This record gives sequence, C-alpha cells and structure tokens, in this order.
Amino acid sequence: MADVTVSTVDRKTGFVRGLGLWDSTMIVAGSMIGSGIFIVSADIARQTGAPGWLLIVWIVTGLLTLMAALSYGELAAMMPKAGGQYVYLREAFSPFWGFLYGWTLFLVIQTGTIAAVAVGFAKYLGVLWPAVSERSYIIAPVRLGSGYALSLSTAQLVGVLLIALLTWMNTRGLKLGKLVQNVFTTAKTGALIALIILGVLVGWSTGAVGGNFGDLWTVRGSLQPVGQGLTAATAFGLFVAICVAQTNSLFSADAWNNITFTAGEIKEPRRNLPRALLLGTGLVIALYLL
Repeated sequence: MADVTVSTVDRKTGFVRGLGLWDSTMIVAGSMIGSGIFIVSADIARQTGAPGWLLIVWIVTGLLTLMAALSYGELAAMMPKAGGQYVYLREAFSPFWGFLYGWTLFLVIQTGTIAAVAVGFAKYLGVLWPAVSERSYIIAPVRLGSGYALSLSTAQLVGVLLIALLTWMNTRGLKLGKLVQNVFTTAKTGALIALIILGVLVGWSTGAVGGNFGDLWTVRGSLQPVGQGLTAATAFGLFVAICVAQTNSLFSADAWNNITFTAGEIKEPRRNLPRALLLGTGLVIALYLL
C-alpha cells in the first residue's frame, strides 16, 4: 500500500493515481520505440531511393502520428477513464462496439503484439547468446498433422519467461511497474541518442554526410518495386513509394495510444494525458528523424 500514501486513490474505481507527467511520457515513448526503427528504415530507403525522400516519409509519419495523438489527447481529456479506445468506442457508438473491441484487444491485438515482441527479444538475444535459438529444441517437434507441429525451443522458452516476468512485475503494484517502464524507456532513448551521436561523429570523419546529403532528392540505386512494374524511378512511382512506405514507418511509430488504457492511474489526467501524448510522440518522431 506504499503507493497509496504518496498518490491519490479514485474512490469510484479504486485505482491509484500515481503516474505523473514524466511516467506517462515514458509510457508513450517506450510503447513506440521498438525494433521497428532498426528494421524498416532499410526497406524505406530501397523503396524511395534517396535520403531526402526517406526523410519525407518520416516527416509525413510524424505529422500523422502527432495529429492522431492530439485527437486522442482531446478524447482522453473528455473521458479520463481506464480503458482507452474501449471507452471511446463505447461512448461514441455503443457498448456493443466497445465490447467487441475489448475482447479483440484481449484475445488478438495485445496478445499477438506481446508474443511478437517476446519472440523478437529472444531472436536478438540469440545473436549474443547462441544457445538461445529457434533450432535448439528442449522438446522436439511433435507433429499433429500435415504442416503443423508442437515444440519448445530455447528461444520460445526465453519468450515465455520474459512475458511471465514482466507480467509478474506489473502485478506487484504501480510503483514497481512504472519503475521498470521508466528504466527501460530511458535506456532505449539513451541508446538511440548515442547511436545518433556516433553516426554524426563517424559520418563527418569519413565524409558520409556529404555522400548521403550532397544530393538529397535524386532517386538512385537498386529500387524495391512498390507495385507491378512500378518503382520510385518515375514521379508517380515515387508518390506510390512514399505512400507504401508509410506501412513500415507507421508500424514503427505505433502503440502511442497505450497510455490511454492507464488513464485511471494518471494524476490529473485531463492535463497530463494530452501533454504526455504530445511530448512522447514528439520525442520519438524527432529521434526517428535524426
């Protein structure tokens, strides 16, 4: 009950309002920053064919994300309740649509996202620790039919244990949960800033900056098709490439809305929720652009 002594308790819901502006901003930024930024940038570069158009893709993504975040900020200020999109759908359309979304979120959306992140963690851990591998089986595949089998690899075990550990930490209370979130988000943000600084220092010393930005807009290199027989080599193809690339960039900038699920645990949510959405999305988009 340590949280209760330093935070307020909502008498109607029983939620402890212990998340301040900093904690809320860290949730927004931490939800957005993942492996996507390190994976999709290469695909976007192959689709657009020039550094300038690559930056345009991220600028468009940033504008779309900020507009969406500000819209959610308005909704969050109007309805500062735990549940986020569930509450908005329930109030805007009917409890039926809120009900459908809530169960879809629980059974498919968040469940699949958590599993994907855990698998990604195990995959990258395997680079540093080869014993963690999808081909290193603890339980060999047991075939249940053509094309389907059950197995347990060391990578799967790591993913399951990671989910169990983080779930347990969040059940221990708001104080521990926000500490874990703040530490990991600070680490991820710091790593990105360090990578940016390293890139600038190395780039300037090797002349890479001039090579990349001396000719920002000329499409060149081996272009990835964005349609049947269509690449960024033509004006229309470039427009299509920028649009298609949004699937990658928006994926990397997604999940900022997760903060709305915790509205019932935020101090002064009408003030802090919109600010956290703006600050968190702005910070991440700025880092992605750099």
